[in-house]
Amino acid sequence: MTGKEHFEADMKGPIALVIGSEGEGVSRLVKEKCDFTVSIPMKGKIESLNASVAAGLLMYEVVRQRKG
Repeated sequence: MTGKEHFEADMKGPIALVIGSEGEGVSRLVKEKCDFTVSIPMKGKIESLNASVAAGLLMYEVVRQRKG
């Protein structure tokens, strides 16, 4: 897990979400081009979310922050 937890990051401005695969994540080269990275905290025995579920969760967080 790298980066801030998703709800701690300021996602109110222009943003592009880059979603990595469940197994490999985002490549080093792509990460180097990013201004910041976020992670989604997991509890219990869950190690990762399906990429589409993670994308939906992050898109919801962007909308939540922008609506204030």
